Amino acid sequence: MNSDAHDSDGPPHDSDDLDGTADMNSADGTDDTDGFDDELDGEADDLAEFEGDDSLDNDLLEETLRQAAAIMDPVPAQLQQTAVEAYTLYSLDTRLAELTFDSLVHGIPVRGVLDAPRMLTFRTDELTVDVEVTAHGLMGQVLPPQEARIEVLSGPQLSSPPTLTADDMGRFTGDLRVSGPFALRLRTDAEVVMTEWLRA
Repeated sequence: MNSDAHDSDGPPHDSDDLDGTADMNSADGTDDTDGFDDELDGEADDLAEFEGDDSLDNDLLEETLRQAAAIMDPVPAQLQQTAVEAYTLYSLDTRLAELTFDSLVHGIPVRGVLDAPRMLTFRTDELTVDVEVTAHGLMGQVLPPQEARIEVLSGPQLSSPPTLTADDMGRFTGDLRVSGPFALRLRTDAEVVMTEWLRA
């Protein structure tokens, strides 16, 4: 048996493995990773272009939903008119009295009492208005006690609202039954105060 032939058929050397790896990387033995990087850059560009298209699609979807909402769920004409006229009442000289207590929210129900009056408290930094709303009308008090003219704003007819008068103790009462959205506008000697709008 030829020993030289046996030696040539022996196990491969490490150098043979390296040569094979180089051949698998590229036919001419060079590294081909540059082509792979180019593919990644191309995919990134495609992704950026896709995101831009997606933004346009979102804008189109938003506009379509707006149009559908306007057709299927329009704002009632009376409510829109009330909002417009309420805005026209706004003045830089008018102070807003915030609602700080509402018995419908903060009150404790009394057992056996039907049609309990609704108690409201509005406040500014210097003025407090306590109001009691019943089925028969309104009553309340301005604190600190002072005379005031109180306009009851209710609904879209705000050109000449009904008016109550607070005496020198700040007390007022009237048989004005409010319904729907309403607010009070107080005119004192020093300022004009507008309460938040509420629904009766």
